[in-house]
Amino acid sequence: MNLTISGHHLEVTPALREYVLTKLDRVTRHFDQVVDVSVLLTVEKNKEKERRQRAEVTLHVKGRDIFVEHAAEDLYAAIDTLMDKLDRQVVRHKDRVQDHHHESLKRQAASAT
Repeated sequence: MNLTISGHHLEVTPALREYVLTKLDRVTRHFDQVVDVSVLLTVEKNKEKERRQRAEVTLHVKGRDIFVEHAAEDLYAAIDTLMDKLDRQVVRHKDRVQDHHHESLKRQAASAT
């Protein structure tokens, strides 16, 4: 898994990097076929105070790119909510990819004989 964490108008400190990594562990626990992860943390000066800190994730899995963003007053809160959204989308994608079609009992019995 390739991981890129970058900041826009913000220096990514080791504490921020470690926080993002611990939150991403939850996502990779659900779905281990992640190819590439790109995290962008930004601070915007012209936005209202409640939406100033923004976090974005682009997750490339086999066959699909998943993009999630969230803005909040605190960067850590934005990362928390962002990872919750990403987790839900990854679980939904995993559910779609898995084959849920089972052979009927009649066909199983006929092929066994």
